[in-house]
Amino acid sequence: MESKKYLEDISQIKDLMNRSSRFISLSGLSGILAGTYAIVGALIAHFYLIPQQGGYVILHSWNFKMIVGVLIAVAILSLVTAYLLTSKKAKKNNEKVWDETTKRLLINFLIPLVTGGIYILIKLNSQHYGLTASLMLIFYGLALVNAAKYTIGKVRYLGYLQIVLGLICAAMPGYGFWFWVLGFGLLHIIYGSLIYFKEEKA
Repeated sequence: MESKKYLEDISQIKDLMNRSSRFISLSGLSGILAGTYAIVGALIAHFYLIPQQGGYVILHSWNFKMIVGVLIAVAILSLVTAYLLTSKKAKKNNEKVWDETTKRLLINFLIPLVTGGIYILIKLNSQHYGLTASLMLIFYGLALVNAAKYTIGKVRYLGYLQIVLGLICAAMPGYGFWFWVLGFGLLHIIYGSLIYFKEEKA
């Protein structure tokens, strides 16, 4: 009996330590919706903004500005959705949305992401368009892996998949759009579904 109580105490201490060092209230549903937003945005870009028959989008063209606008809209929708759903989950778990852990999470996530964004803009300004999708996937994956130590561990595996997908994309020029849809759309939906149905619905 005492041994069982001891194990329960150890488990509770471990849980408290985990909660104090990791932000565990990320919402799986927000991942599903982020993937959905990405797919919808990609479809809009594909059918209305990207030149057909293998054409390229020029950096200073109207189409490019509209594509950037779509990407920004997808990002804003994803961030707002993530914040609202994560806040709701954090409140349910009696966690703070903003504390030292979430601050470290955000910093570690943004460093690779911002670095990658600047590098991509430099490449675009040099009219090197071919690796844009692969670079987005790779740097996003690196950002997830870098931030994973401050949140649920499964985020790391999503990051690994994004990096691998980005590398494959780099080796297969001409298919960047579809790899982007697969990485930012489908993988997010699959990852979010796993989290949502396995942990949040359990």
